[in-house]
Amino acid sequence: MALSLDEWLDYQLRTHPQSIAMGLDRVQAVAQRLGLGHPGMQVITVGGTNGKGSTVAFIEAIALAAGLRVGAFTSPHLLRYNERVRIQGEEASDAALVNAFERIEDARAEIPLTYFEFGTLAALLVFEQSNLDLAVLEVGLGGKLDAVNIIDADVAVITTVDLDHQEYLGPDREAIGADKAGIFRAGKPCVLGERDPPSSVLRHAYEIGAFAIRAHADYLIDMRAHGWTWREPGYEIDLPMPLLSAPAQIENAAAAIAALRALPLDISNKAIASGIGKARAPGRLQVLRDNPELILDVGHNPQAADQVAAWLQAHPRRTRAVFSALRDKDIEALVERLDSHLESWHVAGIADAGPRGMTGQELGSRLSPRVAPGKLHVHESVAQAMSAALAQSGQDERVLVFGSFHTVADAMRADAGAVAGV
Repeated sequence: MALSLDEWLDYQLRTHPQSIAMGLDRVQAVAQRLGLGHPGMQVITVGGTNGKGSTVAFIEAIALAAGLRVGAFTSPHLLRYNERVRIQGEEASDAALVNAFERIEDARAEIPLTYFEFGTLAALLVFEQSNLDLAVLEVGLGGKLDAVNIIDADVAVITTVDLDHQEYLGPDREAIGADKAGIFRAGKPCVLGERDPPSSVLRHAYEIGAFAIRAHADYLIDMRAHGWTWREPGYEIDLPMPLLSAPAQIENAAAAIAALRALPLDISNKAIASGIGKARAPGRLQVLRDNPELILDVGHNPQAADQVAAWLQAHPRRTRAVFSALRDKDIEALVERLDSHLESWHVAGIADAGPRGMTGQELGSRLSPRVAPGKLHVHESVAQAMSAALAQSGQDERVLVFGSFHTVADAMRADAGAVAGV
């Protein structure tokens, strides 16, 4: 009997003993059995600690505005698995994903695959059948051993390098950068989206003969009163401010432009400006409603917390936090960076994250040594925490929900239920 999409996803979660198993041998072997080729005429792979999803969104929006046929693979999803695979800005259908999973299952036989590896192969199958001008692939974890890296990208992007997933990638920025640089290819451009990348990233590019395109060196960003200018020798373009509002979004947009200009694609200035102005990535300082303002952010590591803190400082308003995070995150560093900007913390558990999840009480115990007495409130669920924070907030105040994709997804469901009167 044919399985539904949800049944396939449940099966994938149970079929491999580990949720994360780094390495390319297994997924490469299955890809060969499937006869997978290039997923598009041109391919951009986007890696980095933060900013990957936003950079993919900018690339996708510009390419669509240019009239190209575009596919985008991102992870994780918020509300629907289909969000991970988009063609022409539309989510892949259940039928397309199920068909891909059936083909993968037939091909893999004795080879175990993780949930992410199944999903990566499915996206590549869907893209290969879609006659794409451009495929944009977001790295899941690291770079060198991530399933996405079975594809040789025409351009690779590293947005930022900072501390996250150290148990897999190494203890510091140099080690993490070396792993992420594994998506570079000899003789191909690689865009480095931050001003001061680790030396390991540059060293790997030089060692293999990749052509490094560096932010604030090979291309420049000039801020203006009501917009900004992207420029390189012999070319410049005046651009609107992105809808995506974190301070780093200008850097992400600039890296997206550099990646596209490194390809032999016909993209007009009008398409670039349109894409920068229209790109959206849910859960990145996303305003869900006003009075009080309810804003969502998937940030879950210290670098992301710095961005949220900078945004809060630039947009002062009395703010209460709804916070939930996974057990393996640097929760103490998140609190340290944001506590001075927040009126109170409403912390909650995550129910659907398996062993990486925590109860509200466990999370509260980690925050209590670092948060002033009376500032910390513990709840069973994100929905309850959000309801309590909103009830305490006046019309000109703000509730910030952040800490993980799980947290933001729970908040979206709770808000949808409240609006529907459930």
